[in-house]
Amino acid sequence: MSGMHLSREFFELIKAIGESKSKQEEDRIIAREVVTLKKKLETGGAGGGGGLSMIPGSPVPSMGGNAGNQNGLNTNKKKAREFLVRVLYVEMLGHDGSFGYIKAVELAASQSITHKRTGYLLCSCCLSPDHEFRFMLVNQMQRDLISSNLLESCGALLAVTSLITPDLVGTVSTQVMGLLEHSAETVRKKAIIALHRLYQLNPDIVTKEEVVEKVRRMLCDRDPAVMGATLNVIEALARCDVAPFKDLVPSLVSILKQICERRLPSEYDYHRIPAPWMQMKIIRILSVVGKNDSQASEGMYEILREALRKAEEAGINASNAIVYECIRCITMIYPNAVLLDSAGASISRFLSSRSQNLRYLGIIGLASIVEKHPKYAADHQLAVIECLEDKDETLLRKTLDLLYRMTNPVNVEFITDRLLHFLRGSTDPYLKSDLTSKICTISERFAPNNAWYVSTITELFKIAGDLVDPDVATNLMSLIAEGTGNEDDDEEADMVLRKQSVELYVSLLASPPNRMSRVLVETLAWVLGEYGYLSSAMSLDAIIDSMCKLLHSGNNARLGGGATSTRRLVLSAIMKMVAQFGSCPQCAAKIIDDYTLSEDPDAQRRCLEFQAIITTAPQLLSEVFPVDASLEDVEVDVNMNFLDGIVSVAAANGARPYSKPDDDDDDDDYLSSQTATGSAFKMTPYEKPTERAYGQGAMAGLGSSSMGPSATTAGVALPPGQAPGVNSPTSALQQPQQTTSPGQPQLTIRNSGANVWGKKPTAQAAPPAPPVAASPSVNSFSSPSPAPPRPTYGGFGAQVQSTSSAPPPAKTAEQLEKERMAAALFGGIGASAPPPPVPPSQPVSTPQPRATVPQQQPLSVQSQAPQPTTSFAPAAPQPPAAPAPEIDLLGFDSSGVSEPAAISSSVDMLAPTPLIDEPTMNGSLSVPPVPAAEPEPPKVEAPAPPDDPFAAAGLLDGFGDSSLPTLSTTEALDSAKFEYSGSPIAPFTITTPQFGERWGSCPSTHSVTIASSTNVNSLSKFVSLCVRAGLHKVEEIAATNEGIAACMAGGGSSIALVHGKVSPLSGDASRLDITVKSSDANLGSQLAMYMQNMCR
Repeated sequence: MSGMHLSREFFELIKAIGESKSKQEEDRIIAREVVTLKKKLETGGAGGGGGLSMIPGSPVPSMGGNAGNQNGLNTNKKKAREFLVRVLYVEMLGHDGSFGYIKAVELAASQSITHKRTGYLLCSCCLSPDHEFRFMLVNQMQRDLISSNLLESCGALLAVTSLITPDLVGTVSTQVMGLLEHSAETVRKKAIIALHRLYQLNPDIVTKEEVVEKVRRMLCDRDPAVMGATLNVIEALARCDVAPFKDLVPSLVSILKQICERRLPSEYDYHRIPAPWMQMKIIRILSVVGKNDSQASEGMYEILREALRKAEEAGINASNAIVYECIRCITMIYPNAVLLDSAGASISRFLSSRSQNLRYLGIIGLASIVEKHPKYAADHQLAVIECLEDKDETLLRKTLDLLYRMTNPVNVEFITDRLLHFLRGSTDPYLKSDLTSKICTISERFAPNNAWYVSTITELFKIAGDLVDPDVATNLMSLIAEGTGNEDDDEEADMVLRKQSVELYVSLLASPPNRMSRVLVETLAWVLGEYGYLSSAMSLDAIIDSMCKLLHSGNNARLGGGATSTRRLVLSAIMKMVAQFGSCPQCAAKIIDDYTLSEDPDAQRRCLEFQAIITTAPQLLSEVFPVDASLEDVEVDVNMNFLDGIVSVAAANGARPYSKPDDDDDDDDYLSSQTATGSAFKMTPYEKPTERAYGQGAMAGLGSSSMGPSATTAGVALPPGQAPGVNSPTSALQQPQQTTSPGQPQLTIRNSGANVWGKKPTAQAAPPAPPVAASPSVNSFSSPSPAPPRPTYGGFGAQVQSTSSAPPPAKTAEQLEKERMAAALFGGIGASAPPPPVPPSQPVSTPQPRATVPQQQPLSVQSQAPQPTTSFAPAAPQPPAAPAPEIDLLGFDSSGVSEPAAISSSVDMLAPTPLIDEPTMNGSLSVPPVPAAEPEPPKVEAPAPPDDPFAAAGLLDGFGDSSLPTLSTTEALDSAKFEYSGSPIAPFTITTPQFGERWGSCPSTHSVTIASSTNVNSLSKFVSLCVRAGLHKVEEIAATNEGIAACMAGGGSSIALVHGKVSPLSGDASRLDITVKSSDANLGSQLAMYMQNMCR
């Protein structure tokens, strides 16, 4: 029967603990046990007979009582040992057992090795590092370390690793080093571990040189157990400093070879695997020593291949552990192609296994190999997709980590989308924080364009805004404000990015305030406050109304977590948009009037200052709230010279000049003098403010229906522009007249002098630039139609099926979907090196059309007849200038080259640049309306061609008079081949796997995007075009609508690889995304331009 060696009380205790149904019941059992143990300690045992007594001059109390009582704890060592075990149970279950510590110290000095080890065990588990009882054990440990009984020495060595503190290392270090020469292998094994622990505690006493010298000698110990224990110490030391162990590679290789050849005794085998733990330790040491060292790595290639082969042959769990360590070692040391292929085969076996544990090892191994050798990941596309859909959370997390490691500029969109998907459904705070950090990192490093970066980070704000680093929001706002940082060349792209950002954040205004994170609300307020006038989906007054509703409802729903700084930013945004709108709507007037009574002094001050400006000097709004001036430097006059005039006037009126006291210690005398003449502070409390209804404040009367823009400009969401011919300076400020209701000032604002709101006002507006031949697509957030799918490059690593007479089996919809996901995920895996990281504030941008910042009129006041409202009358904007006609200089237009339209010779150079228009349904910018053209003059018949004298003389040798075919005809397109350096290109016949391998080795990359093409609107037409151009069709990937082709030039000295994706649009048009990679930059750029013109 189990438990016969225990007392009945102890047996019942263990049984009761195991059968307890709740933590409360377990606590009651332990509480009763504590009472029982304390009683036993006080009475000296079950038979009674005295308690604890203090021995004079000794810090350790002894167990007094009846010396004849053989059942007491001080006489019955078996009961004393059981007492300590029961105290240990009390400690393990979370209760205080400190009353039994003294008995443990006493039992550690027992002559019985069993009782001694029990005492050491309880002291090791329960005594804190600063407990005073540790000092009582030092003398006992010193005696045991030099004892001739090896069991006592082993017990003391175990106690040293747990009980010695840094200040006590010097008391036992000499004895521990002496035990390294002990005759018993068990003592030597424990001594090397204890020495390493002493070095960790105090490296000043046990120096590194001493430990390394001892370890190198113990590695050659005649006993395998000592050698195995030494491997642990070498691994720990090598991870801190590998230099002292570089020359141990031959010794470690020799030991591993002997283990693999089964030269160790059979007792070290585990399930027929020779010493698997020693093998794994040696392999881990080799991975550390061989990292970034080709010379050291070359000496371990052969033994790693042999260990991996033998472990693969066994096929059990212990051997799988060795295989995993071999894979990690192979990926860490200097690379070897043969070993990498073997590691890839082992990873494939793990991933194809039905065991979740082996699949987990496969994902970890794939993550370790994909960082430096990404081509090996292409063979496991579907396996990774299946792991993403697995229900095992541990496997899923490792797969997400794999996705993060294999991210590149091609698959960043797919991987980021998957990470965001798992972030939405996650409830684990650690996983959410980890995914948030990873999404921020890969979005900043591999963003394909600025618009995608803005939308991705905004989506991250919506899902996990509280976990996002505030610096990410700062970088996002800097990106929107700065753009690419090149004001001369990329201002068009910067303005389009700002417009798209505004449309994105306008769509978020309808979200519930309690579901909007603080960082999202603050970013939204900043974007709309700075660039709200660019919105075409919602007018500026409607944005102001939505922001006011957001602020009002957010007060009840704790907007942004209830932070006062968030409400201040929203208030500032409303004020900026009021200045841009030229009128103060009723909702804004009410919000500002309400916040003049806010408990937040900063918000109250802002609203009071805004009231003062808008009621007394509205023409200053353009100076206080300039447009797009967030990055302009503010000049600070540290000497405050602007106050000199005020000071001089005050001094002339008799004010006493300020004089700095000579000694700051005279403050007490100054205060006493103030007290003698009367206190300078008014101690009378302020009167309680009276309640006032809306309409009684300074903003009363603002915001009625007549205050907005006139009916002709009701739909304009931009600030009023400058009226032509207005050159007068800022008008003088006049006091407003009172209406029938006293205390309600009425304002009538008129347009006066010109005042530019932009960063750098210019005297003349530059004429609109002519459109380029092909503009890149613009990803508009406000487009009502769904955005076309992103280009996903993949499928290069797919294996080509051998040709056979039997037709291939039809794939299910699930298989096709997995193949599509795999193609998107593993696109660009063959790249040898990713592009340089993008700075956080400036992801990669694409050139986009220009849009100009409007000019703002200053707001001035003049006397008018009493009116019920205040209105800001904007000036009528100039009509947009007609764009220059688009001329196809290369002659690729299928309709032929037509005569350019007549251009008027009179051009208004001072006319403002037309503003950006609303995006069209296909995502491109619409062209402003062109004025009606004048009637065409009657055509004059061309004169008859003169007789050709060469033809009449028969000198043309058979040449006819038929016109030469042009590139616009279909026959010319069919026969036109691409030529490079005067010679046509040649097809480069390769397979799909070869294409994937060469894709990463080509350094030059050129991408072309055609937003809408009717000539090449299907995959078959795109592949046919490549073949006609002289390329070899490698494969058509129907599942993802992608095609790949290859060619070579210069007799094979240069190659070019073409990848195209066709995305059908509405009608007969399709979107084309073409990527050309080449070993020759000139060949790649010319081929990309050729493909662009042929597909348009």
